[in-house]
Amino acid sequence: MKPAPFDHVRARSVEHAVEILAAEDGDAKILAGGQSLVPLLAMRMAQPTVLVDLGGCADLAYVRDGGDHVEIGAMTRTRDVEISPLVRSTVPLLPLALSYVGHVTIRNRGTFGGTVAHADPAAEVPAVLRALDATVVVTGPRGTRTVPAADFFLGFLLSAVEPDEVLTAVRVPTQAPGTVAAVEEFTRRHGDFAMASVLGAARIGADGTVADVRLVLGGVGPTPVRADDAERLLVGRAPSEELVRAAADAAVEATDPTGDVHAPADYRRTLARVLTRRCLSTVLADTTRSHAA
Repeated sequence: MKPAPFDHVRARSVEHAVEILAAEDGDAKILAGGQSLVPLLAMRMAQPTVLVDLGGCADLAYVRDGGDHVEIGAMTRTRDVEISPLVRSTVPLLPLALSYVGHVTIRNRGTFGGTVAHADPAAEVPAVLRALDATVVVTGPRGTRTVPAADFFLGFLLSAVEPDEVLTAVRVPTQAPGTVAAVEEFTRRHGDFAMASVLGAARIGADGTVADVRLVLGGVGPTPVRADDAERLLVGRAPSEELVRAAADAAVEATDPTGDVHAPADYRRTLARVLTRRCLSTVLADTTRSHAA
């Protein structure tokens, strides 16, 4: 199929983009890297009257040290975030997760803010933001506001960004030294969206018990699923195979997968349980070795 007709406007600034969005009264879409939006246009799943192109907003492409967080501009290419020395040294879960995003050619073109705004529950970046309690910065005619990741992803391809707002940055809290991260996914082909995914990070305390753990499941609900009950079960306890199995069972209880042409809901739930066990076994075994060293 071909896209429905639309006008294209290259925004000179965020303020200019907001002006256009407000004037179009919900009929405009932001174009960032285009890796998610263009396929939707081609399938006519999105039919805006105007595309507001942020390609000229160079001031939205950056990675900055915010002290207790890393701030990433919305137009920063995904690959630039992945290879950033600052990100690699302070937020180990993020570059690891980004290595699973499509293919490197897609990451070279796609933008960090674009994948966040797209809000696909099977995508890796939303899962990372949910795991690390990130905040999203959006700007509109009423000013700038920040939205916690827990409140940002509202449903399948649905976010808290209003039709007249622009996502401008993401702030990702830094992870404590000694944190070990892992990603487990199951895909039909390399580069596909995962049928189910699990992203985790853990740190062992001085007493040998789990001091901190973050666990998020993707592709098994309308938004990324934070496994709060599993995290509470793990914190303060010494890692063991029995504990990992119990935590995986608790994590799966929080999921709400739907079936489709690729996999029925029960299959996705089974995948989630297996992947969670693998992810936790990796991060807890690695953190235990790191602590012993």
